[in-house]
Amino acid sequence: IDEMRAKFPDVELKEVIKNATLLRLRPVLMTASTALLGILPLLFATGVGSEIHYPLAIVVTGGIISSTFLTLMILPSAYWLFYRKKIS
Repeated sequence: IDEMRAKFPDVELKEVIKNATLLRLRPVLMTASTALLGILPLLFATGVGSEIHYPLAIVVTGGIISSTFLTLMILPSAYWLFYRKKIS
């Protein structure tokens, strides 16, 4: 966001945040989906030892989903809340 603000100083903060978030959308989603696809075998395993791996897979899956949501929704909103008064 700071990089885009430096490139386009006359653009409104909300527009810069929206464009920066859209710019990062594909890399974040691709990284999260790759990690989730790697965890799928642990989620659906039924063999010996799967009772140990299953809780770990649940926690990792929840962490990936929550961190993706945090990166794409909460962090841009928090940036806007903290920096809107400094710019105005």
